[in-house]
Amino acid sequence: MLIYALKALKANRLKTILILISLIFSISSIFLISSISNGVISMYSNLLKSDGNIIITQAKISDTFFSNVDIKLLEEIDKLKGVTKASAIIVGASPVESLPIVAVYGVTKNRFLNYHLEKGSYPEIKEVLVGSSIYNSLKNKNTIQIADKTFTISGVFKSDIGFENGGVVLNIKDASKIFNKSASMLMVNSNLGENINNLTKEIESLNPDIEAKSTQSFVDNYNQFKIIKTSSNLIGFISFFLGLLGIVSIMTITINQRKSEFGIKRALGISTKKIVFQTILESSILGVFAFITSLIISNIALYFIKNSELFHGYVNGEISSTLAFYLFICSLLMAVLGSIIPAINASKTDPIILIQGDKI
Repeated sequence: MLIYALKALKANRLKTILILISLIFSISSIFLISSISNGVISMYSNLLKSDGNIIITQAKISDTFFSNVDIKLLEEIDKLKGVTKASAIIVGASPVESLPIVAVYGVTKNRFLNYHLEKGSYPEIKEVLVGSSIYNSLKNKNTIQIADKTFTISGVFKSDIGFENGGVVLNIKDASKIFNKSASMLMVNSNLGENINNLTKEIESLNPDIEAKSTQSFVDNYNQFKIIKTSSNLIGFISFFLGLLGIVSIMTITINQRKSEFGIKRALGISTKKIVFQTILESSILGVFAFITSLIISNIALYFIKNSELFHGYVNGEISSTLAFYLFICSLLMAVLGSIIPAINASKTDPIILIQGDKI
């Protein structure tokens, strides 16, 4: 049966190639959209998880960019039992030279060690630490302008997190003047085995305008992640549906051109089920081949996107085993669903009519 399926595909080369192109385009689109959205979520999640069991933001805000937490709370939080470290960060963005937008992180000094120095030193007041991705594209490697203020470049750091590697880090006092806020978030480290729920309640009791969550809970419920994921799923569904329509159209033409073949098979006593099964097998072979090809193409594309100076590390993609398995099933579904309806319709036609031809 497999040999016959391969022969049938070879005999209809043009239609086979068209179906493959349609499948590869659709599957690659879903791969890239899903993996890039997962990469963005993963990078920001890793940034948040890099230091702290608890994240404190302003209560009832939609995004950390709008959050403003009083940095003076750090002194009170440090006194709580079970707290080993408390730090603050301001998250913002600003144009730098010809770059339209660059991530800006204002941090307390106890967070500087999170940034691995490649050269230079950690910044003092009116100095910045620059991510290696941004530094390589700067024309002036001595000073940098953020908003209306000029800062001296004190050093260069390297980070595996694209958002950091493509950004700049400065003292939180300087960032506070630029973005007119005290802190976007407070990050709290606790003792191993400490009851996080009890500690978050203690922290929230210090100020009615703050909200404290475990880092994992914050990441799981972050609204922007949900929006990115929903948008990705919607675009993926549209790609799947368009790919399916293309396959149905091409398969309908292909199967109509094979009416004589189906007619002879029916006349020889081959059942409708076997004819439909062979057609599905042919499509499944194409689906598997298209999946493997799309996986290779997507990995190559993601490699160039990750290392492109154009994106400075802000766009990255991750193809997880779960995503690969999900898209493997989608590939088979797309191929099978696209062929099963035309195959059933053709196989039910009277053999005499089929043998007569009526090719298109």
